[in-house]
Amino acid sequence: MDAINYIHEQIQAGEEKKLPDFRAGDNVSVSYKIREGDKERTQIFRGDVIQIKGEGTTKTFTVRKMSNGVGVERIFPYFSPNLDDVKVLKFGKVRRSRLYYLRALTGKKARIKERQRRQ
Repeated sequence: MDAINYIHEQIQAGEEKKLPDFRAGDNVSVSYKIREGDKERTQIFRGDVIQIKGEGTTKTFTVRKMSNGVGVERIFPYFSPNLDDVKVLKFGKVRRSRLYYLRALTGKKARIKERQRRQ
């Protein structure tokens, strides 16, 4: 067996975090741990999911938010031990899986319509 595949299987078997089902276009709130010296705190990053990429232990998702008129993107690994919680705030209605076009849009044009969910 390949050593890399073996490591990926061990990480995935030991790490059984249950993240909610979300996809590109959804507005999420990601809580993650930050270490500053000896202290550890939880910080929340709230924004729209731009893409979900990879599979298995290399799966990541990118979240974009606007902070003081500047776009900020952050990539989160699914199986990171620093990832505390992911909450889906709004379900977006989009027709593609990579929303890179949002980088060029500002104001009301950058909004994502909300998807109607069935009960």
